[in-house]
Amino acid sequence: MKFTFSFSGNRNPIRNNLWLWMFIVIFTIIWSITLIWTTNISNWLLENTLTFIFVAVFILTYKKYKFSDLSYMLICIFLCMHVYGAQYTYADNPFGYWLMDTFDLSRNHYDRIVHFSFGLLLAFPVRELFQPYIKKSKLLYWLLPVVFSLSVSGLYELIEWAVADIFFKDQGMDYLGTQGDIWDAQKDTFVALLGGMIGSGIVSVFSKT
Repeated sequence: MKFTFSFSGNRNPIRNNLWLWMFIVIFTIIWSITLIWTTNISNWLLENTLTFIFVAVFILTYKKYKFSDLSYMLICIFLCMHVYGAQYTYADNPFGYWLMDTFDLSRNHYDRIVHFSFGLLLAFPVRELFQPYIKKSKLLYWLLPVVFSLSVSGLYELIEWAVADIFFKDQGMDYLGTQGDIWDAQKDTFVALLGGMIGSGIVSVFSKT
């Protein structure tokens, strides 16, 4: 069962990609568990709206964009972290509370962890995504995942605002999970940017391009 590390438009059909199937099964199981055991079904549905869209895009574009197994694994880890946060609401995540008690923190930082992981874990898949379209410029290879992390994170904060303040006001505070921090959106965007910079730097160090 070969594990691939580079983007390829000539991967075997999905039925022969055992690693990819394993990631799909793992995510489906965790996703289902978070739905069954969620403490707030309204918030779970809101949090997973973008997850549904994200997964649908992957399915519809699979024939054109066949990422490496490493990319699919990183994407799977991030999505599992996200849906685990949605199970309880990010502000009430048990792992975040454990960190609070263990390190005497002032708030539940699980949302910060996921935002940071967005930039860190998706740096390599984003690099692969743009690889066929750009020349072998080390600066661009490093910069594109960073810009992607910043722009998508900023867009996500705008979507959060629209969902919480315009479309679903009753679930707004649970969905935002600001925990009283007026700078929550800016801090979330910053940690995503920081994760993207670190992730892209790590990839650049170990990449031949």
